[in-house]
Amino acid sequence: MEIILREKVEKLGDRGDVVKVKAGYARNFLFPQRKAILVTPHNVRQVEQEKAALVRREAIEKKESDLLAQQLSELNLEFSRKVGENDVLYGSVTTMDIVQILLEKGFEIERRKLNLEEPIKSLGKHEVPIKLHREVTALLKIEVLKEE
Repeated sequence: MEIILREKVEKLGDRGDVVKVKAGYARNFLFPQRKAILVTPHNVRQVEQEKAALVRREAIEKKESDLLAQQLSELNLEFSRKVGENDVLYGSVTTMDIVQILLEKGFEIERRKLNLEEPIKSLGKHEVPIKLHREVTALLKIEVLKEE
């Protein structure tokens, strides 16, 4: 049975691909979960239109992400934290702290887009990558200072 995939299916294909599958797999899994549709001239035209719209939308999102990445790379965020002996922080700078400062500066960034593997626990300058788009990653400059 030939079908058109409506979304990416692992080990089968990407969105819009025309693939052959067994009738039971299509009927019992792909069709009920709306992951695929039957190949007909009408469905082929519809999928092509959706692909074109997706390409346009993707280009707009990438352009906006590039602009946002440029603005974020120009920022220098400073955090003041209490410090103990040997310049050991009494706390850390977390993704929530970074998101809060960015929100105050007018940038609404989701916390999960920050690629901070663990909280910042040392003084000095740090760079935090932010994945804004599949192809766009911005580097955010952060400086942790002693609280006076």
